[in-house]
Amino acid sequence: MILNEKIKLLSKLGGILDSLAEGKPWPGFQIGLSKSEYEEFDALMNKVQHHNGWFTKEAVKTAFKGIASWLTEENLSHWVNQYSFKVTSPKRVAIIMAGNIPLVGFHDFLSVFLSGHKAIIKLSSSDQHLMKAIFHYLNIMDARVEEYVEIKEQFLGEFDAVIATGSNNSATYFESYFGKHPHIIRRNRTSVAVIDGSETKEELTELGKDIFTYFGLGCRNVSQLWIPTDFDLNRFFEAIYTFNPIINHNKYANNYDYNKAVYLMNKANLLDNGFLLLKEDFALNSPPGMLHYVRYQDSIDAEHFLNENKDKIQVIVGKNYIPFGMSQNPGLTDYADGVDTMKFLEELK
Repeated sequence: MILNEKIKLLSKLGGILDSLAEGKPWPGFQIGLSKSEYEEFDALMNKVQHHNGWFTKEAVKTAFKGIASWLTEENLSHWVNQYSFKVTSPKRVAIIMAGNIPLVGFHDFLSVFLSGHKAIIKLSSSDQHLMKAIFHYLNIMDARVEEYVEIKEQFLGEFDAVIATGSNNSATYFESYFGKHPHIIRRNRTSVAVIDGSETKEELTELGKDIFTYFGLGCRNVSQLWIPTDFDLNRFFEAIYTFNPIINHNKYANNYDYNKAVYLMNKANLLDNGFLLLKEDFALNSPPGMLHYVRYQDSIDAEHFLNENKDKIQVIVGKNYIPFGMSQNPGLTDYADGVDTMKFLEELK
């Protein structure tokens, strides 16, 4: 397949994902799938929650919508035209995917596929069905996709380079096992929000999206909040109250209840609005159902902390950073950990 054919195929996939995310009925054969294939894909959005309780239909729709925004001919062409791929001898690029949120490894596949190399994919046990469905329907639309994608259930076999995403513990293993190959290895990261006190209620409500989307499980989810010393947290609680139905999700509620019990037993000071616990803590990572916060006297203090911990932070949300509500809407060039995946692939020899 030449690059332009791949872009047109991916654009078709983008139309399918967008249509499914919007809950639209089968629009006709022009979408690239038959009615039964389209409805089968639609039904999968309900089924995956039985395999992974965090993958609600709403979470899957959000992931579909985000990926669909990438997959237009204009966006893909503009992206790849920033690089010069002259692949005479395609490499086998192993992709070790995470599974914390739906289709979190899709961007790595997309990068390898468009670069002209072959993706050797090890799926996370937490996110097998959606990725397999993506490849299945791409193959239906163009059987040549099989030449560029290989899913490995157990051993990776032969490979020339590696893109691996995991926890800090697994990253240590990845470094040892894959270190002799060209590689990108990603560790734990999380995101932070900085409030200066001038935010409107609407902006603080948008911040709720950065906190609660995907139940707070993504590296782009805000897990720590920096606020001025005189900021009234009741303003924050009032603004995010519309997100209170999240407590009806069983796995989230279990985490909320467990953390509340543990910290209260340890006599920790907690603020509680019935669906989110706030704890004053410099630790960047907070568990599901909890948000850490830090009060600052001078914004320079916040900037100093953020700079010191930049290797642990994925994004920063705030008036001088990424706009509130946008942390879970990365563009094609918003590379995880700030490492340009396409440049890495471009330089493979």
